[in-house]
Amino acid sequence: MHASPRAGVLVAHQPAYLPWCGYFSRLLDAGQLVLLDHVQFAERGYQNRNYIRAPGGGRLRLTVPVRRRFGQPISGVHIADDQPWAARHWRALTQAYSRAPHWDACAARLEPVYARPWTCLADLNITLTQALLDALGLPVTLLRSSAIAPAGARTAMLIDLCRRTGASVLRTGTGATRYLDRALLDAAGISVEVATYENPAYSQGRGPFTPRLSVLDLIASTGPAAADILRAGGACRPW
Repeated sequence: MHASPRAGVLVAHQPAYLPWCGYFSRLLDAGQLVLLDHVQFAERGYQNRNYIRAPGGGRLRLTVPVRRRFGQPISGVHIADDQPWAARHWRALTQAYSRAPHWDACAARLEPVYARPWTCLADLNITLTQALLDALGLPVTLLRSSAIAPAGARTAMLIDLCRRTGASVLRTGTGATRYLDRALLDAAGISVEVATYENPAYSQGRGPFTPRLSVLDLIASTGPAAADILRAGGACRPW
């Protein structure tokens, strides 16, 4: 059984490529996710790369080649169109998961995405995120921050997003606590939940368990049990 969405909770994150399990665990009871596509693209981050399980075990990194300028917002980052990345990624996914118990259902959702031509990295990431949410059975509404146009930066920007979405609780990962301004949040009446995730082991086929992979690995391996495994590994605590 999935938890009913909690009203008044804001989860905001940069759009990522095939995000990991922790990205989705904080959405189990959230009604919406604001995708921060108006913020600066981060080099060597997870906005255009992530890990799947290699066919023989261990991690295999998939990277979407992009063209970008320094300081460019994620919404303006284009995919390099001179590299057949989609065919390579689809081949890697099928080689990695063709024997997984629930791969056929995953392939039905994802193959049309990889068959489409893409120009904008954010468009690709958001479409894949929606497909993975659907596979998990999570009715989360995706909103782009570039469409909301929040004012300010860092804490002030998140406070403005809370105001615009009617949220009184900001749910973040552990990294955000290094820059959040608690005094500003308190003055705005916004409380903070810190979400963490520890990978419960599940059957991945041959070899030892490999943690911190794309949630696709969990879905292909466990199917309908995936959301419950996310719930078992995730936790939220007041900051």
